[in-house]
Amino acid sequence: MSQAKQRAKMVLLALLAGLPFAVQANTFLLPPDGIDVVGEIQTVVAQHDDTLLDLGRQYGVGYEAMRRANPDVDVWLPGEGTEVTLPTQFVLPDTERQGIVINIAEMRLYYFPEPQPNADPVVETYAISVGRMDWSTPLGASKITSKDANPTWFPPQSILEERAAQGRPLPKAVPPGPDNPLGKHRIRLDIPGGAYLIHGTNDPRGIGMRVTHGCIRMFPEDVESLFDRVPVGTSVQIVNQPVKAGWLDDDLYVEAHPILPPEAENAFDPVKPPTLNDAALTIAGLIDQRDVRIDHGRLKEAVDAAVGMPQKVSRSEPIKKALLEQGF
Repeated sequence: MSQAKQRAKMVLLALLAGLPFAVQANTFLLPPDGIDVVGEIQTVVAQHDDTLLDLGRQYGVGYEAMRRANPDVDVWLPGEGTEVTLPTQFVLPDTERQGIVINIAEMRLYYFPEPQPNADPVVETYAISVGRMDWSTPLGASKITSKDANPTWFPPQSILEERAAQGRPLPKAVPPGPDNPLGKHRIRLDIPGGAYLIHGTNDPRGIGMRVTHGCIRMFPEDVESLFDRVPVGTSVQIVNQPVKAGWLDDDLYVEAHPILPPEAENAFDPVKPPTLNDAALTIAGLIDQRDVRIDHGRLKEAVDAAVGMPQKVSRSEPIKKALLEQGF
């Protein structure tokens, strides 16, 4: 099935199920083993009052991803008639395709729900915010232990002290309502050493940035969709893969994301691209699987640009075909 037909089928299924728009935009049929790329890069035309943040939220894409995909477009005033790129194609993370997978480097969450009877398996993907480097989101295996609607937020002592030092003191408890940073939904993770959550927000503008104190923050409509469907006990795998690689048919694609330097403390500190060595290590286990040649120029361009969109790095002709044509 072509990607266009696949996307049309998923939109229809989402409409019939009454899912919110962002889920419609980024829900895909789960490809078979050996295929790792889902979705398509899209282009929309901005209206007079659109911002990149508005368009990103509409299509389930966070701030940094929209900004990197449109480096020459004004974030706050793209301008009526401006073509805006939507980075809605993804290489699936190199993990087992089950439960929830969170890739810190790309600030994106993947959910692999249990297939319904007689239904094709799907993958859903959502923009998220993750921890600043001084409050980094921990990596590793976890699971969902509880879910709460309209939670009260009890800021940990470290956050109380930080805010007090900034002259913006917090109460010891923030009740449900528009001032609650957790939003309306809280999903608790089984991670030792702290209260790590997947939750909503009362300020969606920060989705897609490194701004949290270690938790996973989502658009309100996205976490609501997950909250209603993801069961307690679901596995959660948190990984950090700034370079992902995978197959689309017989072509190898690489998706590279910037790396925040260890000394950085907030979302506005400079980032750097991954190295060519990072990419080489990522694709090393893949290039022996199929009869392809790597275009090293394309690979270097993909890594140096680190725009967060899959880039084809294999040559069009398999090496055997090329050798045959040359008379070998």
